[in-house]
Amino acid sequence: MSSESPKLTAVVHEPTAKHTATVIFLHGFGDSGAGWQLGAYLPHVKFIFPNAPALPITINGGMLTPAWYDIISISSISHQQDEKGLIHSRQQVMRLVREQVEVAGIPANRIVIGGFSQGCVLGLLTALTSEYKFAGIVSLSGYLPLHTKIASMVADANRKTPIFWGHGTVDQMVRYEFGEQSVEFLKKHKYSVDFHTYPNMGHSACDEELGDLLTFLKKTIPEEQPIMAKA
Repeated sequence: MSSESPKLTAVVHEPTAKHTATVIFLHGFGDSGAGWQLGAYLPHVKFIFPNAPALPITINGGMLTPAWYDIISISSISHQQDEKGLIHSRQQVMRLVREQVEVAGIPANRIVIGGFSQGCVLGLLTALTSEYKFAGIVSLSGYLPLHTKIASMVADANRKTPIFWGHGTVDQMVRYEFGEQSVEFLKKHKYSVDFHTYPNMGHSACDEELGDLLTFLKKTIPEEQPIMAKA
């Protein structure tokens, strides 16, 4: 009998045109894959919104809550992080990536991976440590995972992959400075990060940010034009 964990369930928005690209987007703490709608203007893209399992959360007194990993503290970017939980969830997300590459036939350079809050953290860990070269990475209102060792864990495949980072200036859950510190670290290590600041936005997304994200997706996974036969 296999000891592999059950496959993640997901909310999937199928493309309305020929499927040539995929976005895997991970929701935040306490949410589900049904909480996001991103695909109306990208008919060639399949959107996969995985659902996190319910986990006992330390800062909530052990209450079971949809989460990608345990939250031990949110006091600083250097707080203790649930490395075991993060690595486990990374493996689950990589199963989804491999399905797109090996079963759906979508090359990794036509896949964008990322998320919001906890999903941002997991998306970064997955992308930075993957041997697959992705089209892009989306990081919304999150922070860099496993800061004391991430530099020794990363692979080179996504060193030049464009990263869209969005963060609100009045975020009370994941403070704006956490985003700044994370982006500074990534730039120091030669990653290509486009940092977008949204004044007066809290721990959420706004229309301006979603518009900027749509522009990023259109650039990184544009609709492929059919090859015209020669006369």
